[in-house]
Amino acid sequence: MNAPVAARQPFAPISFPIEGMTCASCVGRVEKALKAVPGVETVSVNLATERASVTTTAPVDRATLVAAVENVGYSVPARALPPAGPIELAVEGMTCASCVARVERALKALPGVTEAVVNLATERATIRGSADAAALIATIADAGYEAKLIGGAAAGAFADDNAGQAERKEVERRQLTRDFIVAAVLTAPVFVMEMGAHAVPGVHRLIHATIGMQWSWYIQFALTTLVLFGPGIRFYSKGLPALWHFVPDMNSLVAVGSLAAYGYSLVATFAPGLLPPGTINVYFEAAAVIVTLILLGRLLEARAKGRTSEAIKRLVNLQARTARVRRDGKSLDLPIGSVSAGDIVEVRPGERVPVDGEVVEGDSYVDESMITGEPIPVAKSAGGHVVGGTVNQTGAFAFRATAVGGHTVLAQIIRMVEEAQGSKLPIQTLVDQVTMWFVPAVMAVAALTVAAWLAFGPSPALTFALVNGVAVLIIACPCAMGLATPTSIMVGTGRGAELGILFRKGEALQLLKDASAVAVDKTGTLTEGKPALTDLELAAGFARSDVLALVAAVEARSEHPIARAIVDAAAHDGIALPVVSDFESVTGFGVKAMAGGRRIEIGADRYMRQLGHDVAVFAEVADRLGSEGKSPLYAAIDNKLAAIIAVADRIKDTTPAAIAAMHDLGLKVVMVSGDNARTAKAIAARLGIDEVVAEVLPNQKVEAVRRLKARYGKVAFVGDGINDAPALAEADVGLAIGTGTDIAIEAADVVLMSGSLMGVPNAIALSKATIGNIRQNLFWAFAYNTALIPVAAGALYPTFGILLSPVFAAGAMALSSVFVLGNALRLRRFKVAD
Repeated sequence: MNAPVAARQPFAPISFPIEGMTCASCVGRVEKALKAVPGVETVSVNLATERASVTTTAPVDRATLVAAVENVGYSVPARALPPAGPIELAVEGMTCASCVARVERALKALPGVTEAVVNLATERATIRGSADAAALIATIADAGYEAKLIGGAAAGAFADDNAGQAERKEVERRQLTRDFIVAAVLTAPVFVMEMGAHAVPGVHRLIHATIGMQWSWYIQFALTTLVLFGPGIRFYSKGLPALWHFVPDMNSLVAVGSLAAYGYSLVATFAPGLLPPGTINVYFEAAAVIVTLILLGRLLEARAKGRTSEAIKRLVNLQARTARVRRDGKSLDLPIGSVSAGDIVEVRPGERVPVDGEVVEGDSYVDESMITGEPIPVAKSAGGHVVGGTVNQTGAFAFRATAVGGHTVLAQIIRMVEEAQGSKLPIQTLVDQVTMWFVPAVMAVAALTVAAWLAFGPSPALTFALVNGVAVLIIACPCAMGLATPTSIMVGTGRGAELGILFRKGEALQLLKDASAVAVDKTGTLTEGKPALTDLELAAGFARSDVLALVAAVEARSEHPIARAIVDAAAHDGIALPVVSDFESVTGFGVKAMAGGRRIEIGADRYMRQLGHDVAVFAEVADRLGSEGKSPLYAAIDNKLAAIIAVADRIKDTTPAAIAAMHDLGLKVVMVSGDNARTAKAIAARLGIDEVVAEVLPNQKVEAVRRLKARYGKVAFVGDGINDAPALAEADVGLAIGTGTDIAIEAADVVLMSGSLMGVPNAIALSKATIGNIRQNLFWAFAYNTALIPVAAGALYPTFGILLSPVFAAGAMALSSVFVLGNALRLRRFKVAD
């Protein structure tokens, strides 16, 4: 029996206002027009709100929706539609930076395209604007490459896209392996016959005594022809058309270089009279070895590139493929795409949670380390939230699905990582400018090399001109320049995702390393984000459990956060609360009530003094609490002062180490808080924070960040991402600290999935390591080409008599890309601070 097919999930809804509707028939007319738009799945038009909501199963041009509405006599306000989301295309056939530049130029020239970013490492193009997918794919095809649409918010879309790409890559690797083996087998005898005749004593005599040198050339011709137009045909089918259209790429360099050696050898073999005396030599082995070695380089490159995307693969593999859903009183195992919001989903011990949701029954511990990076399993019971991709431990529970498909936390993480991996950093600008002209410049240098050797070279000048011209073409490596930045970004952002550090914007990966100061919000960032009972000091004659029970019983009538913290502390200790009566709030002072037959009064020191109690007995404790930034409360029981109480937002256990780690990185740490100055300074003193900006409202934090930027230069701001959104936007880099499900994706440049502030120094360290790795790659790519192209042209010959064989040039070219990829893969071993 065939497995059930996952239901096709629509893209996220598009909502926009419509003007001019006056009755139900208007609604029907608009709905009919929108439903006729290709790709539209559902349409809902509301006359009362004058809005339409559209879901689609494929990217739909926003202008098409507007046109559909206007064609039936209504209008959409200018700029009412949200900007079109990016269209992702998988692009096949790109081999070097010149290919990237060609595809980008073609896309940016297409009407309606506002931004186009093409990534050689991911082999993807991200396009923004109003152009539709079909036009984009056709444009890329006209540029000589093949493109396929990626995407969808379906539950399995990310898995399907990546599985499909992985399958294509595996097919490509198998083809490259086969082609390399065939080329190597055919090239080996060519190499032995030609190079052996020159380098190994006796081989030349053996060839003469058996088949003769002319027949040796015939055999070399036959074998080389099979190599070039069999396994090597890919270089000519792509490189020659690109050359014809005046947009040469790496394939063009290989094609021209190998065909030049092949063509010269062809003339020497079959029409030697056309060549000057002393120049009748064959270079079949150069042509064959060039193709074989570059195929080997492509194979090694393909394997290395596969390892750069392992982080995405691991994230995709976290997605469960099926879910056990309750339907019509039965528990059914359904494809993940069939799960809808509101479904009750069962999770058994050891299973992955399939989608996001809220627990409705049962309890267990769930391993969320793959999402938050925190290794300790988290207790889950009714009302708790679970995240798709996490692993249930020993218990069983059921939950109500709240987010499915592309709206789950896991899907958003994958999307953020993919967007960051596909982005271009500012450091890439120079590379793009160079690579745009690199291949034409190399061809010009090769032509000048040939001309210079013909004009000034020793005899046989034609041979020297050919050998050195081909060497220049072959040794130039735009691949290394094209891979230098994107491969490091891929590995760096992928490693960050594994550590719970999500670079939402690729630019943040470069900017974060330059931060001189880190401004940190207090509540929820330095602290746990919720008040907790920290101190309960008793007067003589009172027991802790009795006092806590009575105080918590009274405070249970209040909704104040401090009251809730006291009640939670009693619940944590398993203390039963007595019955409360005669509850009264004394405005500006505190509360009073009867609890368990005893009179209870709770409030500040001024309330106790009003009641006639002497708080001096707790003076030493009160001073200590004040120095710690805590505001004390007092409790009186049956007209006797019983206890001093402090409730505070606890400092997170990891905060002191995080502050120390930021200091070790040479950063100034500034606390920006709405708390009163005394409390903020007390906390800052305990943590060793350098500067405090206190008593500021959210909108005033923006001005505080501006002042810090003026003083320190580049500033990173760390907050909860919601109340601090203006400051996050104002900072050079905004980092949102979340708990995995409550992350401020839209407000921040970087999202730290765990609640630990250690994510900040780790993110900065990862930024430094990644940009350092990129610089190493760029240095290699530029130094390699700058140093070896002149050597290939023969610059060392006049002084040292050294020439570079095209065979060695091909080997160097193949290894240069592999070196860049290997260096980028070192980032997979990046270690975070403990």
